[in-house]
Amino acid sequence: MTRHGVTACLAIVMAVAAATAVGSGTAAAVPARPPGGTPCLPDSPTRPSCVSGTLQDGTPYEFVVPARWNGTVVVALDFAGPGRDEPLTARLLADGVARGGTSRAITGWDIRSAIDNQAEALARFEQAYGRARKAIASGTSMGGFVAAGVAQVHPHAFDAAVPMCGGLGGSVSQWNQKLDTLFVLERLIAPGLPVIDIPEDVESARKAWIDALAAAQRTPEGRARIALAAAIGQLPAWGRNSDGSTPPPPDSGDADALEQGAYLALAGGPLPYVGQAMGSRRQIMAVVGGNPSWNTGVDYAKQLRLADPALRRAVGELYKAAGLALAADLKDLAAAPRIAADPDAVKRFSRGIVLDGDLRIPVLTLSGTGDQISTVAQQQSYGEKVRRAGANPLLRQTYTETVGHCDFSPAEQQAALATMLDRLRSGHWPATSAPAMNARTTALGAGPVPRYVSFTPPRFNRPYPG
Repeated sequence: MTRHGVTACLAIVMAVAAATAVGSGTAAAVPARPPGGTPCLPDSPTRPSCVSGTLQDGTPYEFVVPARWNGTVVVALDFAGPGRDEPLTARLLADGVARGGTSRAITGWDIRSAIDNQAEALARFEQAYGRARKAIASGTSMGGFVAAGVAQVHPHAFDAAVPMCGGLGGSVSQWNQKLDTLFVLERLIAPGLPVIDIPEDVESARKAWIDALAAAQRTPEGRARIALAAAIGQLPAWGRNSDGSTPPPPDSGDADALEQGAYLALAGGPLPYVGQAMGSRRQIMAVVGGNPSWNTGVDYAKQLRLADPALRRAVGELYKAAGLALAADLKDLAAAPRIAADPDAVKRFSRGIVLDGDLRIPVLTLSGTGDQISTVAQQQSYGEKVRRAGANPLLRQTYTETVGHCDFSPAEQQAALATMLDRLRSGHWPATSAPAMNARTTALGAGPVPRYVSFTPPRFNRPYPG
């Protein structure tokens, strides 16, 4: 079935549902909806119109469409609400591209429902504006994760996907990786702090972790163990300062600078790793009804051997400087009681999605090398699954040398979408090397110096096959 055929079927289903009179058992006449939306963003030179509403599960959706719409629409999680005022929206409207999508207000960590909502939102859009020539799923953070899920679940509804800074290890894998990091930290630095069972007072738990890491950072022993946890958890050795400012990337041969970067990734900036691990973990366990993460059978000494070489060397140097025996801490971790998962919770969480790499539409990913939330090792896992599925011609992966979660400029995001549009128009990939992506970004004008870089992510140490 073609993309248009699936979208039309969705529209028919929604129209039938809307035409059924509640409580009467009879069909009620529904007035035909006028084409298009209503004028909005009066200061925009593109004279756009907007359409909004709610999906069947109550999720808000919204789209902004330029008067000279070229038939392309970009659909994203987290658009409804803030999206119409984002700089990327203005850029796309100026190019004749419509942009819209949903919010996570209803679905939260129910990833599969968020994925399905993108197809329903597209159908609502096409009811109002007619069939899109090209529909691209794209978003950042959870929106990037959802966009990759859309490519797998709804390849007939969408033509392409551009996931940005998404946790592409999949629902189960990325949270097993986060479990590893906190497990090591709790055992060696902060005994008794929550790892799985996050209390209702999430803010107090977050503060307790931040305070414990700050105390550890003041001692040579604590710094060595922070570096060990970061290496095992495959965190970037680069993070933002507490005031949100961005330090330069650390020298790969400077153990102290690498550890400081890892500490900032864990506890610094506006979205510290341990803070996100508290709030999102609690939400996830509520959604799936139990604990979907485990470290039974995990060999942390092996994970250290497979860690980023620069950070692994830093761990050795820091342990030596602190007068600690690394082998003793690894032995302690090996002997520590493990955390087992609830099998039913794992099953439910994996429905969120296990990304299998079996692509049917082109996908271009964009990730930051210093992203502490969606770690770049997960991109390796996604690429490997695509390769094993024989779909490598449909995938391109790009990286920016940026620190923090989803720290892309609007021009860098637009360049990724423009690359995909070129791919859809021609049927062939344009150049996606770092120089080509930077040239494309520069040509789009405005914003900081483009930061695309050539990068090979480390092998992900917690793949989950599903």
